Amino acid sequence: MRICRFNSNRIGVIAGDVVHDVTALFDLKPAWPLPPGDWIVRQIPALLPQIAAQAKAGGSTLPLAAVRLDSPVANPGKIIGAPINYRAHIDEANADTAINHGKTFTSLDQYGLFIKANSALIGPAQEVQLSFPDRRNDHEVELAVIIGREGRFIPREQALDHVLGYSIGLDMTIRGPEFPGFRKSVDTFAVLGPWIVTRDEIADPNRLDLSIAVNGETRQKSNTSYLIFDVQRLIEYASRFYTLQPGDVIMTGTPEGVSQVNPGDRMEAWIDGIGSMQIAIAGDWRTA
Repeated sequence: MRICRFNSNRIGVIAGDVVHDVTALFDLKPAWPLPPGDWIVRQIPALLPQIAAQAKAGGSTLPLAAVRLDSPVANPGKIIGAPINYRAHIDEANADTAINHGKTFTSLDQYGLFIKANSALIGPAQEVQLSFPDRRNDHEVELAVIIGREGRFIPREQALDHVLGYSIGLDMTIRGPEFPGFRKSVDTFAVLGPWIVTRDEIADPNRLDLSIAVNGETRQKSNTSYLIFDVQRLIEYASRFYTLQPGDVIMTGTPEGVSQVNPGDRMEAWIDGIGSMQIAIAGDWRTA
């Protein structure tokens, strides 16, 4: 099932080239204080049979091409990044001073994970804004894991039981000497979309081709089989430090081929089993 958020907080299921509006199934007015995580994602696992039935029955539909696709998760409690999780990316980072700024990258378990600010989150209908165009700004395409069930100290063999589904993530990055969580948390630098593909539709998240093209030129192309910490190990590792909540997003790391983007560029990211997501780099938005 492909679940999206569209047209300013409507919830839909995508079937072919139409979107079935299933918003009425959800409680949209929780009592304060809210439970941790994303309120809508927290409800999805229990509602999946009803969501599927309503989508099958038809009802209110819109053409997919006519809707605005927002980030499929509106309020993740955490966006977790895995900074060096492909060996070939570690090698390119260590060979490029514009990336490493004097650091030597070794292994993920030595450097650990990082948190991107929730305020950086956007969907494909928005634009990435380069707040510091005088610095190098890079694309990083990644498989994004959407947590569906709360857990702490999750063992590897139960890790996928806590996954709602998968999405495409872009971990946009300003190069520089600052800590990753600072440089990667600029507004609009966490792109998620175009929808969530539920876990049952992805047989093995560690065997997915992924790529990104900029202005039609392929820049990154790899497969999640090259992840150093695979999806299960990342969930196990992250949950040792953080309680994972429904709606939390784990960006699993980017392969080699990261490169600079500029105002006016258009990116198209693709992951096998999920589909493609197009998003533009804004022009001089600060003077608009």
